[in-house]
Amino acid sequence: MNTDEQIVEAVKGGGSKGLGLMVSHYGQQVFAMIARQVGNAMDAEELTQDTFLRAFSHIASYDPKRASLATWLSRIAYRLTLDFLKRQRPLIVSIDDTEVWQTDISNEQLEAELSTGNEERILRLQLLMDNLPPDERLLLTLHYFENRQLDECAYIMDSTSHALANRLYRIRLKLYKKLKQYDNQ
Repeated sequence: MNTDEQIVEAVKGGGSKGLGLMVSHYGQQVFAMIARQVGNAMDAEELTQDTFLRAFSHIASYDPKRASLATWLSRIAYRLTLDFLKRQRPLIVSIDDTEVWQTDISNEQLEAELSTGNEERILRLQLLMDNLPPDERLLLTLHYFENRQLDECAYIMDSTSHALANRLYRIRLKLYKKLKQYDNQ
């Protein structure tokens, strides 16, 4: 098995061997992250290819002291996917979204409310998540579906752990409020 260091050296050496190693080690992970967001396999494949081509051409900027190779690739994929999603559908912010932070519910209460429910409620939550702005969906994907720590998400999203913790709270609160609206119909 090749280490990140060996893969990076092979890529820096040029040729297709290094790129092949990188893709064989991280291709599925990058594709899965992108596919969860774009929903179309062809678009996900193209974005995955773009991610590796960008990584290949910018390998000199990779710093193993800042992040693992997988995290660095995820950062590239995140940026390309976010740009793609922004081109696909315009960002629409409802008036309700601007008031989302004004409530008295704790983080623990939000987690309990959003993590329990019947199958219908889970499907409704998935639909609500699909309608979030791309950057919010990507943050949820990285943190909850890929089980990445906030510091790793912060590197990928070029943010801070504290800022992302606040964003996660606001996103969960938004989902909670929309679920409550649906439950009360």
